[in-house]
Amino acid sequence: MKINKLILLLFLATGILSSCSKDQDDERFPVVEGGEEPGETPNLEIENYLYDAMSIYYVYEADVPELGEDYFDSEEDKNEWLASFDSPEDLFRNGLKVPAPKDRFSFITNDYTILENNQSGIRTTTGMKYGLVRYGEAGVLAYVRYVILGSPADEAGVTRGMLFTEIDGEAMNLTNYQSLLARDGYTISIAEVNDNNEISETGETFELNKVQITENPILVSKVLDIDGINVGYVMYNSFTADFDDELNAVFGDLQAQGIDELVLDLRYNGGGSVESAVDLSSMVTGQFNGEIFSKQNWNDLLQNQFTEEQLVDRFNDEIRTGETINSLNLSKVYIIGTSSTASASELVMNGLAPYINVIHVGESTVGKFQAAAPLYDSPNYTRQNRNPNHKYVIQPLIYEARNSNDVAYSEEGLIPDIEAEEDILNLIKLGTTEEPLLASALADITGNRMAIPTLSYDSRFSKIGESGETDIDYQRMYVDEIPEEIRKKAAEIKK
Repeated sequence: MKINKLILLLFLATGILSSCSKDQDDERFPVVEGGEEPGETPNLEIENYLYDAMSIYYVYEADVPELGEDYFDSEEDKNEWLASFDSPEDLFRNGLKVPAPKDRFSFITNDYTILENNQSGIRTTTGMKYGLVRYGEAGVLAYVRYVILGSPADEAGVTRGMLFTEIDGEAMNLTNYQSLLARDGYTISIAEVNDNNEISETGETFELNKVQITENPILVSKVLDIDGINVGYVMYNSFTADFDDELNAVFGDLQAQGIDELVLDLRYNGGGSVESAVDLSSMVTGQFNGEIFSKQNWNDLLQNQFTEEQLVDRFNDEIRTGETINSLNLSKVYIIGTSSTASASELVMNGLAPYINVIHVGESTVGKFQAAAPLYDSPNYTRQNRNPNHKYVIQPLIYEARNSNDVAYSEEGLIPDIEAEEDILNLIKLGTTEEPLLASALADITGNRMAIPTLSYDSRFSKIGESGETDIDYQRMYVDEIPEEIRKKAAEIKK
């Protein structure tokens, strides 16, 4: 493909004029050594790394013609095309990946420390986890789902079920709520539903600031005695690798207490590490060690290098630290999943389904069935020997997941067996038998289906978002590192 030379020259001139406003990482037109004039050849170091990584690993590589091996007539033609984009971000989003809805989750960032912190559970936050709904013509109401222990929100006294409609005295609406909530610190004004069933301010306020917090994803773990049945309940909010040992310890405690049933609450769990998801599924079971948990569909370039048996995840008996998994050997599990439940959570639900009875309580899930991997600018795209000239990293989708029965969950999400929902105006304490989603599972466990809470949709509200949705790893499912045998094949292909 030939790019018009005049267009390229105009692009170079524009880049020279605007380069002073860019970070050094984005400096693409360096000054010629010993002179004052910009060089004629743009610095495409980052762009070439992005192109090479995506051409090998991107699961939808065949859908991006420019990534094809024979698309460009020469290396010069390819570089002209790379230089036609305003920035590495522009190239990645508008040149190297397919658009949503097929790919809603591949991303790029110019600071890999942010990604690495997020995937370790480290975030800058007030510690207040909330949902957002629209009401009226353009109003926005936030409701607190839970609060991280020891966070600014916890210390200030914010609790589950609190409502707020104002930030720093300004009413939230569809135009401003994202920018208001993005502030480094803010004051929320508490609201309530008054006797006329209207939302009004109470006059109570909470001043919150954002700090760096490491969140333990295990929010609640307990055993309930329900009519003589020992029911384990675990609320798990993210597949965070750094807490695998703590999750395993929780299952060891459930094992020691001899639970009869398990309710795994993933209602707010947007995903995370694939390995953690496989390990959790092995904790729930244990009797399927070595069996196929999920199958992987890579791009044709890589898929054709391996047998189907090689591109799988299997139930196992050790977590990543080498510690033996505490397995419950269950033949049935209740999993609470909602419209906030995505990726690795859905992987667990879908992967367990061929082996045990998975009873899904709640709402339809997100429908995110692709796994991604962080790819750095290094010889084999891993963290080792990263290019010291910049801190860019991409996390593209690398394969689609399906279970051992070849069932892949669709973009419409997983459909519940027992429909249930939270009442955002009356959020009951998590882990209590009165809480509607848990109560629905317990009613089925005891055989008292008449006790399942009645759905009561409030037509005044429609969900529009939740805390964390601007995080780069929001609702992502990822492998920590591409397996060595695949990386070796990729290196051969690259040559």
